[in-house]
Amino acid sequence: MQESLLISACLLGVACRYDGKSRPLEEETLQKLRARWALVPVCPEQLGGLPTPRLPAERGGDGVHNSAGESVTALFFRGAAETLRIADFFGCKAALLKERSPSCGSGEIYDGFFTGTLRPGDGVTAETLKANGVAVFGETQIEKLL
Repeated sequence: MQESLLISACLLGVACRYDGKSRPLEEETLQKLRARWALVPVCPEQLGGLPTPRLPAERGGDGVHNSAGESVTALFFRGAAETLRIADFFGCKAALLKERSPSCGSGEIYDGFFTGTLRPGDGVTAETLKANGVAVFGETQIEKLL
């Protein structure tokens, strides 16, 4: 039986990003992942109750705000909790998440001021998963999962 890998749904081609689009991985890469893992797709932002499409959001400090200045922090934390619940249910010990996202980004996210500047940090979901023992990887780290 294959181990389960939590994966951002947008990396599988699901149009769930804030802009209503996806960022699918190459088919060859997906085939390699499927050969090694049982893929469990999630979109933490949708799981938190955000619509698609939606205004872009960035994490600054402990909060997440959209480009209109509205706090969407509670929805991001709800999505992180639901994602953790799914990870626990499927026994996921690792996750492949979309880089730089305010929910899924790991190690580097946008600065929270909509300047296009990256800063060290984790998105809400990545932080939650890491704090609960799930190893988090971005799409440029796929080789570590194969």
